[in-house]
Amino acid sequence: MDGLRRGLSRWKRYHIKVHLADEALLLPLTVRPRDTLSDLRAQLVGQGVSSWGRTFYYNARRLDDHQTVRDARLQDGAVLLLVSDPSPRSRR
Repeated sequence: MDGLRRGLSRWKRYHIKVHLADEALLLPLTVRPRDTLSDLRAQLVGQGVSSWGRTFYYNARRLDDHQTVRDARLQDGAVLLLVSDPSPRSRR
């Protein structure tokens, strides 16, 4: 039964949204549990949005690019916040 669940997760899709705070945009994305945050960045680039120099947050937690959707515990309907990293000057 456990193998069946793992096999079905390959076909599972989540419909999430990415809120671009700087542009006040809310973009829909369709992701799979095994997709990484880097894959999400690639989808955004495909929609004409540059995500470099920005950080993903979910439930006030910073997400790393190597994390999968499953690792980040994203669910269907989740909203990610994509925020510009502070400039190196402001870190001093």
